[in-house]
Amino acid sequence: MPELDSLVGVLKAAGENTRLRLLALLAEGELSVKDLTEILGQSQPRVSRHLKLLADAGLVARNAEGAWAYYALADEGAAAELALWLVAHLDTNDPDRVRDRERLDWVRNAQQEQAANYFAKIADSWDAQRNLHVPESAVEAAILKVIGQRRVDTLLDLGTGTGRMLELLAEHYRRGLGVDSSREMIAIARAKLVAAGINHAQVRLGDIANLDPSIGQADMIIIHQVLHYFDDPGRMLAAARSALKLGGELLIVDFAPHELEFLRTHHAHRRLGLSEVQMSGWARAIGMKVDALTTFPNEKNDEEGLTVCLWRLTAEHETETA
Repeated sequence: MPELDSLVGVLKAAGENTRLRLLALLAEGELSVKDLTEILGQSQPRVSRHLKLLADAGLVARNAEGAWAYYALADEGAAAELALWLVAHLDTNDPDRVRDRERLDWVRNAQQEQAANYFAKIADSWDAQRNLHVPESAVEAAILKVIGQRRVDTLLDLGTGTGRMLELLAEHYRRGLGVDSSREMIAIARAKLVAAGINHAQVRLGDIANLDPSIGQADMIIIHQVLHYFDDPGRMLAAARSALKLGGELLIVDFAPHELEFLRTHHAHRRLGLSEVQMSGWARAIGMKVDALTTFPNEKNDEEGLTVCLWRLTAEHETETA
């Protein structure tokens, strides 16, 4: 139990209209300070002051990434429990909350549109661009090693892009499905699968953060170089978890933390890499754990080279995989 003075401090931090609105918004997932200023219509210094009070009280957690900072509800401790209780008891029809949710949807849609425009421009050269900063051949070899001789019933590739993972793993699944929100990428992926004679895989246009239930559930889900395009990778992983069969696994490829801000401004990246701590927290939140992590350091040995990580996530509890 927290001490009286500490509890009073937490209550004071939460007991203000804007800060309650911030808690409600962060209950929807991680958001940057920039996102929150756009949603609330308040200045950046004002929003930052409110967030600092909430963070100091243990109600929210802060994660700095280069020039940006992301916030989320704290996931442990008495203050974290209080934050969840407060959000659950807020009036969902309150005018401020309704307006905030509408603005949140607008911000997320604007981000998706920005990413879609970027992918439409670079779809034809996507495979080549992906090899500029990363040891892609080594990553693909590691993915094949993780899968070994297995052949799963259903493989789901979220953010399939040009369908490279469906092509690479064609011998390891009986049915493959790739989902992507870019029509241009889907068109290229479909053509590549046909050219390769892969008739047991399909691609579909869709929102990978809000999967169509008709997709069904998969034995294995791959998310290859996708999560850094999302402000809230945890929300994306929760969507993936809902499409995973009991005992299934997630394979995730993405960048380790870095400071290359130009990837945000020129290449639509939202997160500057993902850390081991972040991935473990997101996995824990969806009832999974990081079973294995392989890193691929920058081979170019220059300031624009990036380290790539391959995570394997499995069910947290043995009863789920029995």
